[in-house]
Amino acid sequence: MTRQQKYQFVTDYFLSHAPDAETELFYDNPYQLLVAVILSAQCTDKRVNQTTPALFKKFPTAQSLAKANFDQVFPLIQSISYPNNKSKHLIGMAQKLISDFGGEVPMTVEELIQLPGVGRKTANVITSVIDNQPNMAVDTHVFRVSRRIGLVPSTATTPLAVEKILIKNFPAELIHKAHHWLILHGRYTCVARSPQCENCGLQEVCVAFKRKAF
Repeated sequence: MTRQQKYQFVTDYFLSHAPDAETELFYDNPYQLLVAVILSAQCTDKRVNQTTPALFKKFPTAQSLAKANFDQVFPLIQSISYPNNKSKHLIGMAQKLISDFGGEVPMTVEELIQLPGVGRKTANVITSVIDNQPNMAVDTHVFRVSRRIGLVPSTATTPLAVEKILIKNFPAELIHKAHHWLILHGRYTCVARSPQCENCGLQEVCVAFKRKAF
């Protein structure tokens, strides 16, 4: 099976089994999603979703968050991983949104990564989720699943390398969905330890399954 045939198999499978895959983070607008994604770094979406309602109630807009201080933000997110840094990042992000972007979340990766707490992965999430741009955020799940299945070769050892290969091979109009397919597959089926291969519909094309290499 060629690599393109493998991508076609994976695409067909997920279009059939997860056609409406989307982020599990709760949000009502781009500002809320940006906050949630910043908080989700090295933290579960479940924990973030438990935390953001109180934060959004206190700071419903970038304008209100930009006026906040550390002691106001920290108690609201202290159950999140790295709350010290994230409190500072959130305030700095909001202030830069106001000063440089008129309070609106920009929709290019180049602009987004100028914001405190926003790296390439976060920027890719925002642009793909909000604007359906063909950007692929490579988190630990995407990295693990794409290598296990064999969508990328074992020589792709960095998130950026994996990102470039996935973008090249998935249809451009489906990349924003493929991001969620791989994340959710890694979160619930192709888990890091003891992957649920018996429940996986990708056995036929999975390199790791055939080699029993987990």
